[in-house]
Amino acid sequence: VAGTCSICATTLPVVARDHPDAFVLWLDAHGDFNSPATSPSQFLGGMCLAGACGVWDTGLPGPAFDPSRVVMCGVRDIDPGEQVLLETHGVSRIERPSRLADALAGREVFIHLDLDVLDPSVVDGFPFPVPGGFSAEGLRRMLAEVDEVATVVGIEITGCPSPEAAPLVAGCVAPLLS
Repeated sequence: VAGTCSICATTLPVVARDHPDAFVLWLDAHGDFNSPATSPSQFLGGMCLAGACGVWDTGLPGPAFDPSRVVMCGVRDIDPGEQVLLETHGVSRIERPSRLADALAGREVFIHLDLDVLDPSVVDGFPFPVPGGFSAEGLRRMLAEVDEVATVVGIEITGCPSPEAAPLVAGCVAPLLS
């Protein structure tokens, strides 16, 4: 559990080292795939996945995570330069959550869950809210479907807007903990 997505700059190289065939399921309202050259804000949280994938040098040790092994779902706020990087580095985007299970079946999967993948109407207080996200039940059901067909090797949860949201989050990830 971490405050921001930038934690992935340290976790994904470990996943790449320990589970070289694993995929990352990136559940987030944002792609976080900018580089210092494409980022309008220069916010590390908006560049962290690209850094973990070796698109730019973070200066941190460890192998880069292969971007062709990243599957995004729920991402709905992408900068123009970021879109080019996603396309040129082979990151997959699945728009329909019902297709995730097929894409990840039989694979090892590390899940990155930024809670802003939920719709802002579900939980108040996201620093960068983006309408059109998942319902809590939709997220829970999707995680259960992935867990049924894939081997989940880990999960990181970021962006909890308040302590009051913790029970909702626990309910969403409960299928992964059984």
